Amino acid sequence: MLKQDHGSIPRNRHIAYVFFLAGLIEKWGSGTKRMVELCREAGLPEPEFKEEGGFVVEFYKDIYTEEYLAKLGLNERQIKAVMYVREKGRITNKEYQEINKVSKKTASRDFEELVKKDVLKKVGITGKGTYYSLKDL
Repeated sequence: MLKQDHGSIPRNRHIAYVFFLAGLIEKWGSGTKRMVELCREAGLPEPEFKEEGGFVVEFYKDIYTEEYLAKLGLNERQIKAVMYVREKGRITNKEYQEINKVSKKTASRDFEELVKKDVLKKVGITGKGTYYSLKDL
């Protein structure tokens, strides 16, 4: 909810008011949405907001980490392919088959899932000229 327009109740109104008077905040409730917008503009992943005994904001410089990809439910082959694309810039079905030692059909299914989960984008329609690259954030 914090990534959209929302109401906000400061935990400590006195501290919030001091920050307002100092010009460090304009109003409460707009900062989280602005953080999301600024991250998008900079081509960075959206921050995560958590309640862990206090309010925590996590910023990421790169979502293409093995940990993040595992959270998406990708298998080891798919993670290996994304790491390959990070290094080389792109991957073909044939390269995927070679680095993972799988059939063309398995590679195609894995790519379908990677595209569906917005991790990779397909460039080209079919055949030798087709490859996959990282999805733009």
